[in-house]
Amino acid sequence: MQLSPLRTTLVATFTTVCLLFVAWILLKPDDTLLSDANFEYEVISPNADNIYDVTKVTYTLEQPANVSIFFLDNDGKRYDFRRNKPRQSGEHNLLFSGIVNGFSKPSDSVEGTIVSRILPNDEYQWVVEANNQQASERKTGSLTIQLADDTLPDMRGFSVSPILFTPNRDGISDRIWINLFLTKEAHVDVYMIDNNENHLPIAERAGNTPIDQPGMHTFEYEGGVDLGVSPPPDGTYKVIANSLDAIGQKVSVEGQLEIKHGGVPRADIVNANVEFADTTIVQGNEIMFALTVENYGTSPIRTSGPEPGFQYTQNENSNTHGWYEESGAWRIGIDCDTCIRDYPWRWALGAKHELTKIGEYWYLMPGERATITGAITITDVPARNPLYFWAGLIHEDVEISNVNNRVDPHFITIVPKY
Repeated sequence: MQLSPLRTTLVATFTTVCLLFVAWILLKPDDTLLSDANFEYEVISPNADNIYDVTKVTYTLEQPANVSIFFLDNDGKRYDFRRNKPRQSGEHNLLFSGIVNGFSKPSDSVEGTIVSRILPNDEYQWVVEANNQQASERKTGSLTIQLADDTLPDMRGFSVSPILFTPNRDGISDRIWINLFLTKEAHVDVYMIDNNENHLPIAERAGNTPIDQPGMHTFEYEGGVDLGVSPPPDGTYKVIANSLDAIGQKVSVEGQLEIKHGGVPRADIVNANVEFADTTIVQGNEIMFALTVENYGTSPIRTSGPEPGFQYTQNENSNTHGWYEESGAWRIGIDCDTCIRDYPWRWALGAKHELTKIGEYWYLMPGERATITGAITITDVPARNPLYFWAGLIHEDVEISNVNNRVDPHFITIVPKY
């Protein structure tokens, strides 16, 4: 029997629709987002004894998605392990040691901020959840935590001192000390954070408490100036201490400090030139000198001592007049071949009107110069005669650099008075 043209058209159309439907069924994208999730163990005991401390977590994504892994206790409280982390499709594996994002309990007496913490001993429902713009899907199961070491590595009595830090080797607030008492064996690291979020580590100072052991710990920082390195720029900085125990619990404490007038101090005797008034001195007269000092660095340099123009007698020194050595202070000194100590006669780097007062101390500021004069009355004829006299720029209890030591020696003759 021959079909009419109309019936032939209808049959062909129906057949095409059926073929398209079958093709769509076979080729359509799978709506499944999270096809599988599994925790290797149902019970773990995270206490760093290497026995069931961790469990392997496996999940498979059929499509790219944001993944969260969290735990619900019997009261429905949520503890996050991962939250909305973007992941590509495929199988994913990771280890879970019982550590979740930090949380607090009513019984806590922790002084720091809890960054990460062990789940308390209990039974939990684990949840692996995937979501994207089209769908959300989750898999669940059970996990029991037992024998967990839930003692937190707290840090008590955290302090930063002084909070005004002036790293310029002037002997005033040149170092900071960070003190803390660690309550549990844990690794502690301390650092500063600058405006660019760079971490500047601060080393622990050797003490009675071994590193990472419970007890008092002290960290010391001088800004690198002692090594000739420029310190961080002036400004306000966060100081962070983190403690991390063997199972991954982490506590953080925070303070701050201000850096001001920081820099490597740099100064010298201009042109390495010292002018002595005479090369022949009659006993009872004065050896007079003049020189110029320049602060060519970026930090102020502290000075102390009698002002320029002060006159010593031969058997005196700066201590005689109460100008004792001060760690970090800069002074000009005069020395000679027969002097019984180095640079016994010393002067400040300028008069008060040439200097700048910062706090209780006087400074020669960056880029400034000062001319220093002085005199020594010769009362005795030395056994070695004639002899050399020279100048030095002294950074007391720190150094006398080669360029500023034994500067411009002059051969001077002492003539007996009678």
